[in-house]
Amino acid sequence: MSMGHYSEQRPGFEVTKDWNGADQVMIRSPRGASVLVSLHGGQVVSWRNDRGEELLFTSSKAIFKPPKAMRGGIPICFPQFGNCGTLEQHGFARNRLWAIDDEAPPLNHNDNNGKVSVDLLLKPSEDDLKCWPHCFEFRLRVSLSTDGDLSLVSRVRNVNGKPFSFSFAYHTYLSVSDISEVRIEGLETLDYLDNLSQRERFTEQGDAITFESEVDRVYVGSPSVIAVLDHEKKRTFIVRKEGLPDVVVWNPWDKKSKTMADFGDEEYKQMLCVDAAAVERAITLKPGEEWTGKLELSAVASTNCSDHLDYPCS
Repeated sequence: MSMGHYSEQRPGFEVTKDWNGADQVMIRSPRGASVLVSLHGGQVVSWRNDRGEELLFTSSKAIFKPPKAMRGGIPICFPQFGNCGTLEQHGFARNRLWAIDDEAPPLNHNDNNGKVSVDLLLKPSEDDLKCWPHCFEFRLRVSLSTDGDLSLVSRVRNVNGKPFSFSFAYHTYLSVSDISEVRIEGLETLDYLDNLSQRERFTEQGDAITFESEVDRVYVGSPSVIAVLDHEKKRTFIVRKEGLPDVVVWNPWDKKSKTMADFGDEEYKQMLCVDAAAVERAITLKPGEEWTGKLELSAVASTNCSDHLDYPCS
């Protein structure tokens, strides 16, 4: 079925079908920024600014066919990150069909001013409970502010009779002009676990993180705001987060790229994953408890961004 073959207006957003017939939701800000969310995985697959420029990377070889998660956008890794457990890589949430949640309870703090949002809901299937026997409700709110900032708020509730633990990441593929011209600020002096050397712990020595080879690291105990500067585009991504102590930084570089069927050999130059995450220490919820993890992404002209690192998530 072609994109936009079918559409349905709902308050503040539009529902269409993707190539496989799965629903996807388009939300637009009054100034023309937009976000496209697939109900396959609850995955943000596009985020455009008010000039129509795509801010997230999607591989030209991405496979848009369930049960494979699409390579790009913002896949949700839950209840496991990577392959550090018994479940499929990055957990099952990114490979499940989510529902639009018309009865979503309001968020505690009043942050809806001028935002357009969609609420999604995932509950475990009987098959999920066989491989991960814990009852949960996962609510995801995807919002776009008047300025075109993208925010994702995840709320995981334990509706089980016993505690459970999980790890989590917003596996965010940022679109960059040239990886060798990109640097990350805000992770200096932090400890990181290096996935390229059996998760050994190191301390970041650089003033800023730059890229000249494969990187796969979990920066632990990171600040609530970091910046990703793209010198060539003169654009800076500001990443704000709450409830997510870690930042995963990943670029596969050339050798690893050639081994991935759903990734072009040279595409590592145009992308960088910077994930707000809870990986080093699992999150544990007692029965009835709820956890909230929030990500807010802004893309600003680099000349205006030096003051952005001073204020936290709104």
